[in-house]
Amino acid sequence: MQDVYVEPVPKGRYGPIDGYKLEFHDGSRVSHETFLSEARAIREAKLRGYVPMLAKVRITDKRETAHWQSTEDRDL
Repeated sequence: MQDVYVEPVPKGRYGPIDGYKLEFHDGSRVSHETFLSEARAIREAKLRGYVPMLAKVRITDKRETAHWQSTEDRDL
């Protein structure tokens, strides 16, 4: 299964997180929907057949594997 990244929005270190979006490794979006919680974004990715990758840091870089954690084994 292909990985998708659960990205907090807006990107950057300032201000609160308004929601989460699903992106592929190249930055293209899975859908144009913004989810209100990480759990909802993870469930949507799993329903679409993807492996969600959850950000471990606020400023993310998809090339840095240390920034991401697989949610494949989590039950959300």
